[in-house]
Amino acid sequence: MKNLVRAAMLAASAMPAIAYAQSEDARKFGAREFIQQISLSPDGTQVAMLQPVSGRGDALMVANLETGESKMVLNSSGDPDQITSCRWASTTRLVCNIYMIGKLDKKLAFTRMVSLNADGSDLKLLSQRDSATALDIIQSGGDIIDWGPDGSNGSVLMTREFVPEYSTGSHVANAREGLAVELVDATTLKRKLVESPRGGANEYISDGHGNVRIIGFAQARNEGMLTGNYSYQYRTAGDRDWKKLGDLVSDGGGGYSGFNPYAVDRDANVVYGFDDKDGRSALYSIALDGSLTRKLVFAHPEVDVDGLVRIGRQRRVVGVSYATDKRTTEFFDPELQKLRNALGRALPGKPLVTFIDASADEKKLLLFAGGDTDPGTYYLYDKTSKQLGEVMPLRPPLAETKLASVKPVTFPAADGTQIPGYLTLPVGSDGKNLPAIVMPHGGPGSRDEWGFDWLAQFYAARGFAVLQPNFRGSTGYGDGWFQKNGFQSWRTAIGDVNDGGRWLEKQGIAAPGKLAIVGWSYGGYAALQSPALDPDLFKAIVAIAPVTDLETLRNEAQGFTSYNIVSKFIGSGPHVKEGSPAQNVQKIKAPVLMFHGDQDLNVGIGESRMMASRLRGAGKPVELVEFKGLDHQLDDDKARTQMLDKSDAFLRAALGLAAKP
Repeated sequence: MKNLVRAAMLAASAMPAIAYAQSEDARKFGAREFIQQISLSPDGTQVAMLQPVSGRGDALMVANLETGESKMVLNSSGDPDQITSCRWASTTRLVCNIYMIGKLDKKLAFTRMVSLNADGSDLKLLSQRDSATALDIIQSGGDIIDWGPDGSNGSVLMTREFVPEYSTGSHVANAREGLAVELVDATTLKRKLVESPRGGANEYISDGHGNVRIIGFAQARNEGMLTGNYSYQYRTAGDRDWKKLGDLVSDGGGGYSGFNPYAVDRDANVVYGFDDKDGRSALYSIALDGSLTRKLVFAHPEVDVDGLVRIGRQRRVVGVSYATDKRTTEFFDPELQKLRNALGRALPGKPLVTFIDASADEKKLLLFAGGDTDPGTYYLYDKTSKQLGEVMPLRPPLAETKLASVKPVTFPAADGTQIPGYLTLPVGSDGKNLPAIVMPHGGPGSRDEWGFDWLAQFYAARGFAVLQPNFRGSTGYGDGWFQKNGFQSWRTAIGDVNDGGRWLEKQGIAAPGKLAIVGWSYGGYAALQSPALDPDLFKAIVAIAPVTDLETLRNEAQGFTSYNIVSKFIGSGPHVKEGSPAQNVQKIKAPVLMFHGDQDLNVGIGESRMMASRLRGAGKPVELVEFKGLDHQLDDDKARTQMLDKSDAFLRAALGLAAKP
């Protein structure tokens, strides 16, 4: 197996050593992924990679897979601009999405698309320029939904938001409003309107060959307030008229009923999407020939089918994926299934294989392979030569670090329900009498999966056993498991989390008095809310970007069109106060450490500040670490390293453990 990119040179240019870490483990695990996004050129000879630089910045590196040479062609500071993705419009031209946070009356997220040559020259704004006469702000710079007609001619099919404009002098005001689709030449910026703006439109789905076949509308009332419901229309092949496809209806708690379209197959003339089967998500197809013939494509009796596997520049559907104990892919394409099996044999210890991109003729495939004890590596497979070449590992600083294995487990909740989760034990440990951490996931509409997790692996490297429970309120296990959601059904969700801690103790995995809880986002909420049900269980609490007050979370959506959706998700009644950590600080006995970025648009930093203030007012030990200029993900090597260092020291002090270098 040959190396296709000069990793040492890229590492030297993109990842300066972090000298401020108190521990080597914090430095290695706190470093962001070396490849944050990657794409393959249409001819299969180059890759464009987004890599971290300067703590929180990003760099676009273009590497020649034949010579191994690479060049940085674009970079961002991360304060506030970030490059979030870059893709090939042609063999010589790239289009990139830029994300930033701005402040008008409120902090708002903005995106803009740019295009540039593969050598970094001729940088241009691809999104339509804002008009000085616009009557509203445009946050989105558009999304690419397809390439030009032949897939590699350098044009992109992208959405564009139109807003009304006022008239000046003798000019007539532009009254066009809504989401449209344009075909844009990525070099000349010549634009052609493909789909006129439609009020309420929020989604277009193309067939992979430049033809828009599906349009989605977000339903709204009361001066544009979204309801959470969606309606879809489709076109038959070669026709411009829209016909009714169906509705997607929200239950107000995060669940939906109805067909949710994802991808159109031009040759089969069907749309693939997800809908309910026996209380779980399954993949269906619906014919777009006017008959709307519906077929069940794939369902699983135990878990949701939640992943659509697509490949190539036409993004053709080739399979589905779902997660039981481990994520599994079922390929419809026999050739890819055969290749997947061969790769499994060629890459032992890396069973999680994902096809990332392909050349225009699909003779070269860019793929990722990893596992629990291997963060993963990107590879290029050449179908013609049957050669597999390594492009770049995801986390080079961990190359010489032996990682802990992750074991799927179940434990009983108080009512006897078996709760699935994942247990990570320190390397070389017998799994007994250890300091232990329960680590609930974020969301709450999410779940943990088997594989590499940098947070869990860090704490395992520091000697902790880590349990990640997929408590009731998690997604992936059907409607019955999700319940009303992790806020409205907080007693069940938090009860399951706490039962995970009790199981660690009963199994002898957790040493007496050495049990802590650590969580991010909803996981941070769960960590802070856990004492409401059992104040004596956890001896230390670490909460990262946590929700601390449900009414405050609701109020953060005030002034946005999504307010009604957020409000219904949170619900009303006694649980709003009873389920808010900031309203129940008197029940917290363990010391608390919190981390939060002051540009967090998911959960405002005011929630952590409120929690810290109320804990101090109640005489409880608490510390809040604020990261200036960072959002919910804390995408900064220095901040993540500091967070790992400080949380490790905090847990050791709170649990009475010896310091570790």
